[in-house]
Amino acid sequence: MKIVEINTVCGIGSTGRIATDLAKALSEKGHVCEIAYGQYSTDFPLSYKIGNTLDSFLHKLGSRIFDRQGFFSHKATAKLCKHLQEFKPDIIHLHNLHGHYLNIDLLFQYLSNNKIPIIWTLHDCWAFTGHCAYFDYVNCNKWVTGCFNCPNKHEYPPSWIFDNSAKNWQQKKIIFNRPSNMVLITPSKWLADLVKDSMLFQYQVYNIPNGIDTEIFKPIKTDLKSRLNLDNKIILLGVALGGFTGRKGLYYFIELSKLLPKDYVIILVGTTKKELKCLPPNIQGITQTYNVHELIEYYSIADIFVNPTLEDNFPTTNLEALSCGTPVITFNTGGSPEAINEKTGIQIAKGDLHSLYKAILNMNKSFKEENTTYCRQRAVTKFDKHIALASYLELYKKILEERR
Repeated sequence: MKIVEINTVCGIGSTGRIATDLAKALSEKGHVCEIAYGQYSTDFPLSYKIGNTLDSFLHKLGSRIFDRQGFFSHKATAKLCKHLQEFKPDIIHLHNLHGHYLNIDLLFQYLSNNKIPIIWTLHDCWAFTGHCAYFDYVNCNKWVTGCFNCPNKHEYPPSWIFDNSAKNWQQKKIIFNRPSNMVLITPSKWLADLVKDSMLFQYQVYNIPNGIDTEIFKPIKTDLKSRLNLDNKIILLGVALGGFTGRKGLYYFIELSKLLPKDYVIILVGTTKKELKCLPPNIQGITQTYNVHELIEYYSIADIFVNPTLEDNFPTTNLEALSCGTPVITFNTGGSPEAINEKTGIQIAKGDLHSLYKAILNMNKSFKEENTTYCRQRAVTKFDKHIALASYLELYKKILEERR
């Protein structure tokens, strides 16, 4: 098979690693898989860069002013379509199409006209809203029948001036319903249920949980705790590669820092420079890292992985923590609690700071010592990347057989 994956990034971030893991597995099976990406750079050998820095800047600027994410980058997308025509893939596998690099109208027109089978893995809700990637944070359900007066206008992808959510929703409904041979993948059951109520309801939806490399993400011995002078501390870890925005729960970490005993310390990996300035002394902020070994060190020294996300799909950080033997406490939002069971973590009612605090005190060092094996076992048996990859391969073959 010849497959092209399209995603914002390649090899970095959760979706970038998902794309490269899949491509590598396909290559090992004798298939050819190229990744077309729009942002940053990559050392992945079979890749195609969509657009350039100027094109991305103009797209971002247009999106910030006119609220038209996904409707710029005409020239870059036309070149991509020409490249696809030459590459002649058997299947196009879409991931995140937002991120200032694609024109969705041109892309879907090409895909529909050429009747190429499409698999689209939804990593958030952007595909069926008029603006935002998530809407739980503001309790908005306009996306079901048609967006307008977007309460998330200033959230990703932010718009400074205009609100075009109504126009975006109407156009997305037309554009994304053009293909007759597209299936959707959702990593969480939560998102699968949302899709059934959305403008994309006509498509068949498969639930394939995100997979991680459990041979890489595993408990390791490290002196990091000593290097950080935290030998006698109970460590709570938060990871948000891209910054702890409002929906990622920075407020709850700061409030916890006021309540927790002195032998507790919070480490946040992925903080922005702005966030670093407002952290209290018992929160150590680490700026964004793409060093996987460094990330594994933090997972390994943590006693508890805390994920107070207010909206999320199926965060791979939960899986990475479990795979490193660290239990998880998370709010019962989105697909986040789908990663854990009673032996590997605790789910808390969304926004309940008091219950979050109590759960942390109850889940002390002994919980990790007693349940490290269960955490690791759950990650290996449920969320190893080879399980997800096998499901994708089976789906690829099924689609091609039906096409023949």
